[in-house]
Amino acid sequence: MNPTSQSPIQRIEPPFWYAGMKNKELEILFYGDNIAQFYVTTSISGIISKVTKTENPNYLFVTITVKWEHAMEIAFLFEKNNKTIFTQKYSIKQRRENSADRKGFDSSDMIYLLMPDRFANGNGVNTNDEHLVEKYNREFPGGRHGGDINGIIQHLDYIESLGVTAIWSTPLCEDNELEYSYHTYAQSDVYKIDPRFGTNEDYVRLSTDLHKRGMKLIHDYVTNHWGISHWMFKDFPTKDWFNIFDNYWQTNHKRTTIIDVNAAKIDRQQCVEGWFAPTMPDLNIANPLVLRYLIQNAIWWIEYVDLNGLRVDTFNYAEPLQMVKWTQAIMTEYPNFNILGEITQRNHGILAYWQKDSKTGDIHNFNSYLPSVMDFALCDFLQIVFNEDDGSWDRGMTRIYDNFTYDFLYPNAHNLLVFAENHDSKRLNYCYNFDIRKYKMAMVILATVRGIPQLYYGSEIGMGGDQYLGDADIRQDFPGGWKEDQINAFDPERRTPGQKEFFDFTAKIFNWRKAKAVIHYGKTTHYIPEDNVYVYFRYNEIEAVMVVLNNNLESRTFSTTRFKENLEQFTSGKNPFYDIVLDLKEDVTVEGKDFLILELKK
Repeated sequence: MNPTSQSPIQRIEPPFWYAGMKNKELEILFYGDNIAQFYVTTSISGIISKVTKTENPNYLFVTITVKWEHAMEIAFLFEKNNKTIFTQKYSIKQRRENSADRKGFDSSDMIYLLMPDRFANGNGVNTNDEHLVEKYNREFPGGRHGGDINGIIQHLDYIESLGVTAIWSTPLCEDNELEYSYHTYAQSDVYKIDPRFGTNEDYVRLSTDLHKRGMKLIHDYVTNHWGISHWMFKDFPTKDWFNIFDNYWQTNHKRTTIIDVNAAKIDRQQCVEGWFAPTMPDLNIANPLVLRYLIQNAIWWIEYVDLNGLRVDTFNYAEPLQMVKWTQAIMTEYPNFNILGEITQRNHGILAYWQKDSKTGDIHNFNSYLPSVMDFALCDFLQIVFNEDDGSWDRGMTRIYDNFTYDFLYPNAHNLLVFAENHDSKRLNYCYNFDIRKYKMAMVILATVRGIPQLYYGSEIGMGGDQYLGDADIRQDFPGGWKEDQINAFDPERRTPGQKEFFDFTAKIFNWRKAKAVIHYGKTTHYIPEDNVYVYFRYNEIEAVMVVLNNNLESRTFSTTRFKENLEQFTSGKNPFYDIVLDLKEDVTVEGKDFLILELKK
């Protein structure tokens, strides 16, 4: 920051910026005791376009035009009574080459979701911080357990060996809540990595190490709320920076009120303005200063860390038209980027409403400009379907088939996130009583259907957890992430036989997927399940893949005649996992609770 000695400045946000952005306007927040008393000029004439003072004299918002394509140092002069009282240097940095053209994650990727506090402790000295209230306590399931960024970096070989091409970590910014701060969704400083996870520089190093491997980094961003310990909540920039009411008002979580043409105004207001939790004050993004702050903060992280994507928490809890502006601003700067919005809805009409260019938004003349949403409906089905041994009208594999019949609603079904669990859901292996046959079938679906597959850390070694025992049980520590752990599942030589079986299959199926363009971008034809057996094809002009899932307890044998429209150009198929070639003119047999994948080439 380097202010002169008489400077009252305590914070500058963004702390620096970048040359060559498409949007040349930058709004800089200066914070300090009675900072608004000063008149502001710069060493470069004519670049200040606006100075905004609020009812709080401790804030000054200065808008400048960054017209250069190269790095530049600016000096801000703070004057009073025609005298310069102090100066403040501000850096405009050079962007990375081709930064605007950065490629986001897409359906060729496989995403590994992890919670840094629960993954691995790579730096034992940062488990506590003197300025943050919650301390290390691994004995408490809901406490801080000490995982950090170094722990992730040290196990990139492990993650990559699974066939993973992108990492999505739950938030890493500072969360100074008194308890349960490990999840970091109640942030207290959105320009600073939580010191218990490491430093901003550590985060850059994680990104650099991933890119050296040809892997990507996705940042978990929160636009809807901050934590009650956020420094701005202690000194509001404006009286309406947060949505504040006479009495505590919690969101009703009814996101349907946003699109419901019959919804009462009060219900919609409570949905978007009510607080997510008592420790998470709701941001008023209808305030232009708040919206600009959040846009610049997201872009700053993209540039500074060299990100490949954002996952946006509680996307449709915030005012939709303002979220459109936020999303557009980022996608305008990075046309090939990707943003994944958390839309926790199971109705495909509602989910599709939130994807960019959706026709279901026409009724409101609404376009979210959000490229990607999460297929929560498929997730729910994947947690129950393999326990349904009967193939009746609406049970068993018919649930999966029916899910994909709604793809017509999505402008881009390839850009949906497909997953069987995450940090807020039941754990897949618990749902299936750790039956690896059912786990394998779920992974086959994630690895072969349209969309972007996401794996939740630990599933690949058979980890479970009962959500009814609390969130901590579905967010357990990865065995081997701490020096004192008796079992180390990171080390192939120290895995239990069960962990090895889970891991080996997961690595096999997703490493196979990594090289299959027909899976990444190909078309789909699926057939109505018969006798709880589901058959579908992924294909392009060069090759095809046939997938068979037998959800019965016993084996099933069937003729391939029914699939003629997909098989007429093929006579045989190769099983890529067992190097076996099958004659497609003969009947096919699949064992109970098992699958078959065949590569078909012209």
